[in-house]
Amino acid sequence: RWVNNDFATTHEHLLLDVAAGVEALREAGCDKVVLLGNSGGGPLAALYQAQAERPPGARYTDTAAGDPFDLNAFRLPPADALTFIGAHMGQGYSMAAWLDPSLTDESDPLSIDPSLDIFDFDNGFRIPPEPSRYTDAFLIRFREGQRRRLERIDATARARVARRQEAQRQAEALRAGDSDPRELQACLRRAAVREPMVIHRVMADPRWLDPRLTDDGRDICAFNNEARPDLANYAPFISPVMTPEAFLSTWSGLSSRANLADRLSETAAPTLVVHYEGDSTSTSEEPRTMIDRAGASDKTLIVIPGADHYGFKITGPHRRGGRSPEGSAALIDWLRPRFPPTG
Repeated sequence: RWVNNDFATTHEHLLLDVAAGVEALREAGCDKVVLLGNSGGGPLAALYQAQAERPPGARYTDTAAGDPFDLNAFRLPPADALTFIGAHMGQGYSMAAWLDPSLTDESDPLSIDPSLDIFDFDNGFRIPPEPSRYTDAFLIRFREGQRRRLERIDATARARVARRQEAQRQAEALRAGDSDPRELQACLRRAAVREPMVIHRVMADPRWLDPRLTDDGRDICAFNNEARPDLANYAPFISPVMTPEAFLSTWSGLSSRANLADRLSETAAPTLVVHYEGDSTSTSEEPRTMIDRAGASDKTLIVIPGADHYGFKITGPHRRGGRSPEGSAALIDWLRPRFPPTG
């Protein structure tokens, strides 16, 4: 319901869309339904299956922002298996790793603390394709700074949500009494507001630039194969403006429930993870963690070399060929013995 726009995306509501799809396939006569999560669809699929396997009464009753939303009131038919191709751990997990901690003022995209700037030459940065080199001491300070910034953004989101929720409570109290209609109207206006958040500079992960930090087959580049992360960091991100509710549910590494590994640990469905080794969105650590954490007894990890996040063949530094067929072939080969055709 929020295609290609995370401005108001709350994952808890998205689960109803997945449920409608699963139910429609069952009603159409499908004996088996397998969820396929690609990119950000991966954490959504895992979140859905984890909730669907819970009995009514044990599911979430609110959103990550604390707004009432009782999933126990809906039918959530579970799928028969989970498959992931090019999936990452979750938007919140990714943003936590990509946040630029050198930004000092959330309202000023150019504000900076040079001591935490990953793109400062004095800190080890080199313009790609030359690799950067960061010291362990800098990386520790950098990751600590990311955590502090994430906590600040999370606190801002919660403060804005709290103002809205307080206005809702006041409006309910006014409705119950003999109130001035103007006062009630003012409360309802405040309750309707969802103050958008603008989040600058979220393209700063040392693993994109210092190849010693991962064992991936990726280019030295940022998310979406950006060849100049130092410049992409200052450009608008994939979702730079969002409501506080969407941030907490989708993009917060502290509050979002859509963490693929966490949710996989809560489901027993057979699980396949296909990882493209040149994926600039998730490192090779992520699929290994997904499989390690998966609660299924039947779980498989397949790594496809020489392909990027979108399945395109890597033919040279920042050069792409056609799509690799290996990811789809691995999926089909995994499905056939588990769900053989009938009829």
